[in-house]
Amino acid sequence: MARKRPAKTKAPAKRWSQGVTAHSNALDLEKGVFTLGDPKQIAASLKRSAEASHRRKADSYRSAMSMLVFYINRAGKSLNRADRARLERAKDELRKLFGKPPSSAKPR
Repeated sequence: MARKRPAKTKAPAKRWSQGVTAHSNALDLEKGVFTLGDPKQIAASLKRSAEASHRRKADSYRSAMSMLVFYINRAGKSLNRADRARLERAKDELRKLFGKPPSSAKPR
């Protein structure tokens, strides 16, 4: 006679990307950084976080830009046009803050 297996109970899946953003080994982000309305404020916050971190593996600029790109990519299609544009402008502001040349990529 076959034994019945107990029903698997699974907790609701949490977004792993939210965990990465909150507990990244590279940066301790300020709360709500990606919801700030001004791209300059977003870039400044990311720069502060990257420069204050002693756990990052890359330089400050790369760590800050990586976190911003990670957030944009993980939001995917759920990110509305206005928010995506604001975050893309934050990338430009981040480049300015670190004295990097502007991106040659064309906007979508």
